[in-house]
Amino acid sequence: MKKVDLSKYNQSWFDRGKPSYVIFLWWIVQSTIFKWSLHNMYGFRNFILRCFGADIGKNVKIRRKCEITYPWKLIVKDNTWIDDEVLIYNLENIYIGANCSITRRSFLCTGNHDIEDSNFGLIVKPINVDDGVWIQADCFISQGVDIGQNVVVRARSTVLKSLEENKVYQGTPCKPVKDRNIKK
Repeated sequence: MKKVDLSKYNQSWFDRGKPSYVIFLWWIVQSTIFKWSLHNMYGFRNFILRCFGADIGKNVKIRRKCEITYPWKLIVKDNTWIDDEVLIYNLENIYIGANCSITRRSFLCTGNHDIEDSNFGLIVKPINVDDGVWIQADCFISQGVDIGQNVVVRARSTVLKSLEENKVYQGTPCKPVKDRNIKK
């Protein structure tokens, strides 16, 4: 049986999307003026994200303690809210539709490692969150997942595969518990 050998780990093929100096500048900006901005300065934070290549829609509310790895690999559509302490680990693109709410301490993770590779090879896959989705507090959303329109992922759930639209899911791993019927 072969053993894991992390000394042979290689991610030279991985494209972060921008040169190192831009990534370094983003880290500085995110850890200072982005995080130090006042609670309701959503337009200011959206401006900063757009300057770094994020595609941010109208009336988007991203809180100051949200952490985004690579803003140029982030698309957020109109009227979406992203809470404090949400981790957006977007080694690959993350798309978040309109009228979504991503709640505190949730983790959207596009990167992982190949458990069968002795060199622990990196795997990256995008995440797509369709319109009207509510990801409640402290959820984990795994790479390669598509979350259908109007889905609710209840608090502390783990999403490891794609979810069908108009349903409420919960648990670890996440399972459907009922249909979501939105009333006017």
